[in-house]
Amino acid sequence: MGLSIIVGTLGSPELRDDAEVLHRALEAEGVAWREPAAPGGDDGGVFSAGFPYSYLSGLRRVYVLHRLGEPVTGARGVSREQYEEELELVDDETVMFDSHLLCHADYAGYYIPAELPFEDPLFLPEESGVPGGGMVGSCGALRAELLGFAAAIGIRLEADGSLGPAEESRLADLPGDDPFEPEVFTWLQLYRACRASLDSGNAIVFC
Repeated sequence: MGLSIIVGTLGSPELRDDAEVLHRALEAEGVAWREPAAPGGDDGGVFSAGFPYSYLSGLRRVYVLHRLGEPVTGARGVSREQYEEELELVDDETVMFDSHLLCHADYAGYYIPAELPFEDPLFLPEESGVPGGGMVGSCGALRAELLGFAAAIGIRLEADGSLGPAEESRLADLPGDDPFEPEVFTWLQLYRACRASLDSGNAIVFC
């Protein structure tokens, strides 16, 4: 079992009702965004990827270690006991309710494509019916968080803080024995999903 992340399908006839539920809940919070009727962007706005749930937990772990100023190590390089202790730090930081990477369900929900539609993650009412416990993130804010700790897991950004094509290719072919391979793989898929979403106007869907 694992998490699938998809961009460019929420406007399809099969998922249009889900989109309308999300639109109404966001509108009630003063967020004016709607999923396009059809995918857009240079690549059609369609993107899909997936990874084990444990990979997302591992990425959140390194984000929190970096955020707290602790040494950042790959999950493969620590004992199970240490890993579990560090996941408790993730729990502690999650209840600060200010991180778009942390405050989102593992299994369902949305990131909407706006640079800064809201500073902190949105927590929509349970009765809204929005999947993932009603937690909705910003693609722009998620991308900023990803870029903010990229160097800590060995990702080399351009001088302007962006991810260059050559580095993206290197990350896509990262050897399986790299100490940060699971974290980098997850980082890259989320980064690509953010890019596709912001380029096309389509939401990222966790499913």
